[in-house]
Amino acid sequence: MLNSPLFNKLLAQPKLLAKQLLIGDWFVLLASLLFVIYLFNTLWSNEYATKVQIRLGDKIYATYSLNQQREIHVHGKLGDAIISIAQGKARFAKSPCHTQYCVHQGWLSRAGQAAICLPNQISLELLGENKLYDSLNY
Repeated sequence: MLNSPLFNKLLAQPKLLAKQLLIGDWFVLLASLLFVIYLFNTLWSNEYATKVQIRLGDKIYATYSLNQQREIHVHGKLGDAIISIAQGKARFAKSPCHTQYCVHQGWLSRAGQAAICLPNQISLELLGENKLYDSLNY
């Protein structure tokens, strides 16, 4: 079927292909497209976070709501880091580490996002209403 001259001719001319499709074929294509859109919205939703969880080493240091505006000073291995919370977002505002990767991460607002300062052993993770699953925590 795939090597037939009729199939090659249909692929070469899209208008001819559209004429050869029956109403059932169009229904299957439309149903498939709607199903893919539904799965995309269901499985890959990015909800906004409601809380930020701060870890110091391997222990939870604190959990704060994102519905406030404040700065949190956390004393890590290298020194004090400042974590800012404002307008439903959180970020590392200042860190004593040399590379400043955690500060350059910027504002985080979606559930599941994280910023980590490895030299100072401080991390923050945003949490939503539902626990997100991925290949690491499934």
